[in-house]
Amino acid sequence: MKDIYRSPYEAYPFLADDADDLRCDYELHTDRLSSEIGLLRAKCEDSPFYEELEKIGELVYHANACVRTKMTITQEEIDWLKSRVDELNAERTNQSGPFFLPQGSERGALAHILRVDCKVIVRLLYRHLYQGKKVDSGLLDFFNLLSGYFFMIAMKFNREDDVAEIPFVSRNYR
Repeated sequence: MKDIYRSPYEAYPFLADDADDLRCDYELHTDRLSSEIGLLRAKCEDSPFYEELEKIGELVYHANACVRTKMTITQEEIDWLKSRVDELNAERTNQSGPFFLPQGSERGALAHILRVDCKVIVRLLYRHLYQGKKVDSGLLDFFNLLSGYFFMIAMKFNREDDVAEIPFVSRNYR
C-alpha cells in the first residue's frame, strides 16, 4: 500500500486508521451523538429533561472509548435507562400506534435525529462484530435502549409543544 499523508494537524489520532478498522468511526459517531444531545439539552433549559440529558450525554461520552478499550457503562446505568424508557412508554399509552413520521417540534425532531443516530451506532457495532471483533453486549443494549429513549422523548416533547404526531402506515410493511 502506498504511503498515506498524515497531517501534522490531525484533529484525532485515529483518523488515519485502516478503513476496515471501525473503532474510529464508532468514536466519531458517539462524539457526534453526545454533541447533538448537548444541542437538545440547550433547547430544554426549562424542562425536567435538562439534567437528565446531561447524564445521558455523559454516558455516551463514557461509551465512546468502550470498543477500543473496555466497557465502562455499568449494568446499573443500563437498568436505569431501561426504567426511563419504560416510564416514558407508559405515558404514551393513549397514542394510536408505534409508527409516526419523524418530525414535530424543534425538540421533537431533534430527538428523532438522535434516535436514528443511536441505530447507526448499533449497526456499526454489529459490523464490528461481523468482522470477528469483540463488542460488549451491554453496549448493544445501551444504544438500543437509547434509541427507544429518544423516540419516547420525541413524542413527549411533541405533546408538550402542542404538535400532533402524524401516524405513518407503510405501503411496504403491514
